[in-house]
Amino acid sequence: MRVLGIETSCDETAASVVALDGSSAPEILSNVVLSQIEEHAAFGGVVPEIAARAHVEALDGIIEAALADSDVSLDQVDAIAATAGPGLVGGLIVGLMTAKAIAAAANKPLIAINHLEGHALTARLTDSLDFPYLLLLVSGGHTQIVAVRGVGDYQRWATTIDDALGEAFDKTAKMLGLPYPGGPNVEKAAASGDASRFAFPRPMKGSAQPDFSFSGLKTAVRQAASAIAPLSDQDVADICASFQAAVADALGDRVARALARFRKEFPGKANPALVVAGGVAANRTIKATLEALCSEAGFAFVAPPLKLCTDNAAMIAWAGIERLRAGMAGENAADFAPRSRWPLDSVSAPLVGSGRRGAKA
Repeated sequence: MRVLGIETSCDETAASVVALDGSSAPEILSNVVLSQIEEHAAFGGVVPEIAARAHVEALDGIIEAALADSDVSLDQVDAIAATAGPGLVGGLIVGLMTAKAIAAAANKPLIAINHLEGHALTARLTDSLDFPYLLLLVSGGHTQIVAVRGVGDYQRWATTIDDALGEAFDKTAKMLGLPYPGGPNVEKAAASGDASRFAFPRPMKGSAQPDFSFSGLKTAVRQAASAIAPLSDQDVADICASFQAAVADALGDRVARALARFRKEFPGKANPALVVAGGVAANRTIKATLEALCSEAGFAFVAPPLKLCTDNAAMIAWAGIERLRAGMAGENAADFAPRSRWPLDSVSAPLVGSGRRGAKA
């Protein structure tokens, strides 16, 4: 079984071919990703129109490169899987319409994939993880804890009530004059900082509500920076270190609650696991906090390689394979419309409301 995956939900243009041969381990035959960081750096964040135009210009070549790298022709591909949401609608349109055209021309099945499902199932591609397991998704657009019970069977246990964690990193970096993307640059500055200098709040720590909040922490950073402006390089480093410590502490508190709940809801699960996905998972301070937490709770800590934690098409192709072999490829994908909002868990009520396009969180 070979599936061509296409990913264009934000600022990476990506295509991949993933194969599954009988009982053998899955194999990523190609995984081509073109980042748009340089196009957006001057604006301090992703500009949707620029992203969509960049996808238009690059996607055909990226798909050709993925097929060439995999040494698989389009005729040998069993299906096309494309991200259909959530994300920036302009980019989603580019990727999904391209996938529809290829599927129609090559007479191949088309599978519309939820981008979050790609993240949720990546650990099964990289670590052959069995269901159920716990997922912490921390990225620029999402911060969620999800119980992954099976393909298409997800229960959201927690989400952010305001900013996603990656967004909080980016906004903090912008306030401090650090370049985009914010996450890696905040971490770099924090390496030479004093994490005890600023007593930033630990949002939601100790709260019975299981969710996340980062808006107040971001406000505290702005107030601290304004109080001592103009900032020296050491001031910036200390603020970054203190911010990073607060984030890790708050995350640890939230995740600890989820680990305890997982034990109660799946008492017969041997060797339970916490999977961490999303770009923020690359932060070493956060990773060390979560690893220690899992060790204390008796959970395996699973973090796919960084190139498969950030946006990529291998996870989309793999989600397509998972749905194909589960008989859940779906029907009428040719008529599927891109969804800028598409909750992975369609049962849990949104925390910050819904609009015509769906739940906001």
